[in-house]
Amino acid sequence: MYKIGDFSSMSKTTIKTLRYYEKEGLLKPFYIDKSTGYRYYETSQLIEISKIISLRQIGLSIKDIKEILDGYSMEEILNKRKKEIEENLVNYNIELSKINYLLEGNNMKNEIFIKEIPSYVIYYKDGVISDFSKIPEFVLQAGTECSKANPNLKCVTPDYCYISYLDGEYKEKDIKIRYAEAVEDFGVETEKVKFMKTNPVTAVCIYHKGSYDTLRDSYNIILKYIEDNGYEIIDNVRECYIDGCWNKDNVSDYLTEIQFPVKKNK
Repeated sequence: MYKIGDFSSMSKTTIKTLRYYEKEGLLKPFYIDKSTGYRYYETSQLIEISKIISLRQIGLSIKDIKEILDGYSMEEILNKRKKEIEENLVNYNIELSKINYLLEGNNMKNEIFIKEIPSYVIYYKDGVISDFSKIPEFVLQAGTECSKANPNLKCVTPDYCYISYLDGEYKEKDIKIRYAEAVEDFGVETEKVKFMKTNPVTAVCIYHKGSYDTLRDSYNIILKYIEDNGYEIIDNVRECYIDGCWNKDNVSDYLTEIQFPVKKNK
């Protein structure tokens, strides 16, 4: 579980907003310590907050979101909001594209959201793996090598790490990948582990819940959204493994965030 400050950083949502959502009954902490009053959240609630953020990004009121979360017809509410946007198309065209996407899917299972990812100092390791099953081993080797050369180096809190694919095409064998982890400062480089500072980026994102074997389904959804809404991919996709075999017993509970760095076409 994460304290409210860490959850605020992970979800890119202010503590003030989280407390407001709690007060309005939209998102309550998973646990509140009665003796200290500290609020704690679980990673599974990232999906819940992404739904709320997505609906807020298209201008829905707290009342409307509560009705949707309570099972009221989302289509009726979205069609009402669509009409308002069509009357103010010049100012609201971004929100309109979001509504059209939601109406097409008519559910919140695979919700798309936009995230601003800040600049980080990262250590990274590039290499080739025989197949996707070798990713955990590659990540472990990178972390071990970096720690050996930099025993006092600390990762940022909350943790931010990802795998990106460097081949420029989809491959199932002999895959060139990069593992990167955000750290507090530059460290000592090795033959294979390097350091760099990333640029801040805007990313179109989606949370994938479940087995890695079905990641393709989420990729199809997010790529269609990017194409339909006038975005251009400007860097390699990032897969952030939030929950996996290291803390979940069932693959259905795995949680992966897919991030596509983008820019908006004019």
